[in-house]
Amino acid sequence: MRLKPAFEGFDTAYVSRAAYSAADVPGARFYTIGDASRHQRLAFLRVILQAFWILLRERPVVVVTTGAAPGLVMLALGKRLFGCRTIWIDSIANVERLSGSGVLAKRFADVRLTQWPGLAQDGVEHWGAVL
Repeated sequence: MRLKPAFEGFDTAYVSRAAYSAADVPGARFYTIGDASRHQRLAFLRVILQAFWILLRERPVVVVTTGAAPGLVMLALGKRLFGCRTIWIDSIANVERLSGSGVLAKRFADVRLTQWPGLAQDGVEHWGAVL
């Protein structure tokens, strides 16, 4: 939600694992997506199908994510199947190294960002912190 002001004036849809987050974006299109790890194959398949449906319905030009596995799925499908521009913002919690999803995002993200200057390397940029 700290990035919300950056999207003012744009046609924006939000996707979150937490249904209660819809209250933070009143009037905006909002979707809930499941969560899964690479070790939960059926749950991961469900996330892929949900992400595909959302992307098919929304047809975004740009996908921006700060999330873990569901965000990575949205990024990958958006890039490969829908030709979206893609931006990955690694979590502020990852102080010493990029998240596992942040590393994998290299294959799908046009821009990969970290909120920690010391992690800006190998194609990962630091444009500032969200907090």
